[in-house]
Amino acid sequence: MDSHIDPVCGMSVSPDSAHTAEHAGRRYHFCCAGCRKRFLDDPGQYLQAPAPEHHAPASAPPGVIYTCPMHPEVRQLGPGTCPKCGMALEPLMPAITTDDHELGTVRRRFWIALALAIPVVAVAMAPHMLGWMPSADSAHTLRAVELLLTAPVVLWCGADYYRRGWLGIVNRSANMYTLIGLGVIVAFLYSLVATFVPAVFPPEMRDAHGMVAVYFESAASIVALVLLGEWLELAARGRTSAAIRQLLGLAPKNARRMRADGSEEDVPIEALAVGDRVRVRPGEKVPVDGRVLEGRSSIDESMLTGEAIPVEKAPGDRVVGATVNQTGALLVETERVGAASLLSQIIALVAEAQRSRAPLQRLADRVSAWFVPAVIAIAVVTFAAWWALGLEPRLAYAVVNAVAVLIIACPCALGLATPISIMVASGRGAELGVLFRDAQAIETLRTVDTLVVDKTGTLTVGRPSLRRVIVQGAFADSDALALAAGLERASEHPLAQAIVAGATARGTTPARVTEFMSVTGQGVTGKAEGRAVALGNSALMSGVGAVIDDLSEEVDKERTEGHTVMYLAVDRQLAAIFAVGDPIKETTPAALEALRADGLRIVMLTGDSRTTAEAVARRLAIDEVIAEVRPADKLAVVERLQASGRHVAMAGDGINDAPALARADVGIAMGTGTDIAMQSADVTLVKGDLRGIVRARQLSRATVRNIRQNLGFAFGYNALGIPLAAGVLYPLTGWLLSPMIAALAMSLSSVSVIGNALRLGKSRKEV
Repeated sequence: MDSHIDPVCGMSVSPDSAHTAEHAGRRYHFCCAGCRKRFLDDPGQYLQAPAPEHHAPASAPPGVIYTCPMHPEVRQLGPGTCPKCGMALEPLMPAITTDDHELGTVRRRFWIALALAIPVVAVAMAPHMLGWMPSADSAHTLRAVELLLTAPVVLWCGADYYRRGWLGIVNRSANMYTLIGLGVIVAFLYSLVATFVPAVFPPEMRDAHGMVAVYFESAASIVALVLLGEWLELAARGRTSAAIRQLLGLAPKNARRMRADGSEEDVPIEALAVGDRVRVRPGEKVPVDGRVLEGRSSIDESMLTGEAIPVEKAPGDRVVGATVNQTGALLVETERVGAASLLSQIIALVAEAQRSRAPLQRLADRVSAWFVPAVIAIAVVTFAAWWALGLEPRLAYAVVNAVAVLIIACPCALGLATPISIMVASGRGAELGVLFRDAQAIETLRTVDTLVVDKTGTLTVGRPSLRRVIVQGAFADSDALALAAGLERASEHPLAQAIVAGATARGTTPARVTEFMSVTGQGVTGKAEGRAVALGNSALMSGVGAVIDDLSEEVDKERTEGHTVMYLAVDRQLAAIFAVGDPIKETTPAALEALRADGLRIVMLTGDSRTTAEAVARRLAIDEVIAEVRPADKLAVVERLQASGRHVAMAGDGINDAPALARADVGIAMGTGTDIAMQSADVTLVKGDLRGIVRARQLSRATVRNIRQNLGFAFGYNALGIPLAAGVLYPLTGWLLSPMIAALAMSLSSVSVIGNALRLGKSRKEV
C-alpha cells in the first residue's frame, strides 16, 4: 500500500518510514499526528491510536487490540469507540481479568447525570403536580435552575455521544448516536431559544408571564437514560466473553520441571520448552500438552471436552494441558507449548468464531445501511406534519414528537441481533467440547442431511493394535515384522504405529530402511538389506507387481472380523500380511443412533477394503459404505453427494481427509486427529467423540432460533415504536410518547437483545 485516504480526517496516508513496528507481520502506515491513526497493509483495515480521552488505563496490557462487535474490521490499539456505529470497543482477545475502564466511565457519568436530572424533572413537574401557579419571579427562577442543572448533563455527560454521532456521519455510517445527538441537541437548543428569546415564538405558545414551555427535563432525562442503557449493555456484553475468560483461567501458571540430574524445580509455564520433562502430582493441573513417560493415572478432561468421565492414562498416552490429574503421579514429556498447545488453539478458534459474520447478518446489514437516514426523514416528516396540522402549540408538539422519533429508533439492537448470539454460541460450544471456526458453520450445520464419516480415528478409537502376522513361503514372522516395522517407524499413521508397537511388544528390532517413500492412500516403500520392500493395501501391491491371491482366504477371514489387512511385498513377492484391529469407540453406536434419529443419512468413506468396511458398517447400522477409496476419491464422493442435492458434513481426522473436509458444506475434524485436518475443518470436536455433532447441531438450531428472535424483536420494536413516537395513533387513541419514555425504551431494547442472546450460554435444555 503506497497511499491511502484516512476515512475520518480525509488526509493522505503514507508508509511509515520512521518506524518498523509490526502487527501480525504487516507494517504500520499512518497519517497526520493529529489523528495518530495507523493503517495496516490490508485496504479498509486500520489500527487507530486511542484518542486522548480513551487512553488505555494503567491496568490494561500494552498493545491490546480492541474491536467492535458490530464491525469486526475495525481494530484499534486500546479502548475507545467504533468510528462507524459509535459502540464501545472490546478486546479482540479477552483477558482473564476484565477491563472495566469504559464501564466505570459510563457508570460515573450516569450517576452524575441522574443526580442532576432528578431535580430538573422535579422542578419542571412540581407546578403541574401541586397545582401551583408560580409568580413571574418564581417562574424565571425555576427556569434558571432547570438550565443550570441541565447544562452539565447535556454538555458534559452526553458530549461523547455527539462525537460518536458526528464520526458516524463523517464515515458515511450514521448510527444510533447520530439520532440521540440530534434529539438531545434539538430539545436543548429549542429550550435555550424559548428561555432567552421567547418573543420569536407565536403569542399562543406563551403563558401569562410571556414564557414558552421548555424541555430541559427531557434533554437531561434522555442523556441519563441513554447512559443507563449503555451501562447495562456494557455489563451484559462483558458476560458474552465469559467462556473465553474461563478457558484462559484454566491454564496453570507453574510447572515442576525435571533437571538433567533428576532433581526438580518449579518454573513458570512460559519457561517450558518442547522436550522438557515435567512431574504432575495428584490433584495438579497438567501444565503442557505432552506424552506420558512414567506412571498411571486418571485425568479429568471435562473442562476441555465437556465429558465428566475421567480418562485413564498410561505410558505412551497423550495428555492435554489444563486437564486435572486425579489419582497417580505422572512424568510427562512436553510436546507443545504456548500458542501451539490445544488450549491456546481452542481459545484462538473461539475468539475467531466470535468475530465472524453469519449469513443471517446480511439482512440486518442491508436494513442498517438505510435505517438512520430513514429515521431522520421520518422525524422531519413528523415535525412538518405536527407543525402544519397539529394542536396548539403546534411548534412545541412538532419538536417533542420529532425528538421522540429520533430517540426511540435503535439501530444498535438491529446490529447486535446476530453478532451477540454468535459470540455466546461460540463460547457455549467451547464449553461443550465443540469448536466452530466461524459463524457460517454455526448457521449451516443445522441444514445438513448427510454425514460422511471416515472410519479410522472417527468411528474407531484410532489406536489399532497388531492382531496377527501371517507369513508366505520361507519368511519367518520375526523377519517380516522387522521389515514392516522398519518401513513404518517414521510414520505417524495409526496403522503404522500399531506395526511398530507390535514389533516392540514381540522383541523384534525394526530393520534399517533406506529410500523411504510414502505413496498417498496406498502405503510406503523402501529398501532394506538391498531388497525392495513395500507395505500397504492391495492397490500398492498391484503397483509393485506383487500377486496377493495366495492368502486371499486368510485375508477375507480377518476382514470379516473387522480387521484391516496390510500386505508386505519383498522384491515384488508377497511375503506376509498383517491383521490390525482398531476397536470401535464406545460412544460411536449411541452417537450414530442419535444422528440417524436426527434425520441424518450416514455414509462411511474409507480406504479399507470393502469386506473390512462392511463388517464395521453391519455393527453400526451405517446406511451406505464406500470403501477402498483414495484421498481424491473422498473429495469426489463429497462433490457427487452435493451435486445430488444433499447438504453434506464430512467428519474425519487424517491428512487424507483434509480435501474432503474443506469441500464439504461443513467439515468436522476430530480433535484427536492431525493439525491439518483441524485447519481444514469448520467444526472441531475436541474429544473426537461423534456425540459432539449432536450437541453442535442442537446448538446450531438454538443459535439460529435465537438470532431470528433478536431480529424479530429489533424489527418489531422499531415497527411499533417509531409510528407511536410520531403520533400516528393520536387521532384514534390520544396517545403521545414522551421523549423520556422513548429514551428508556431505546436503552432497554439493546439490553433485551443481549439478554436474549445470553440465554444460549445458560439454557441446557436447548443445547
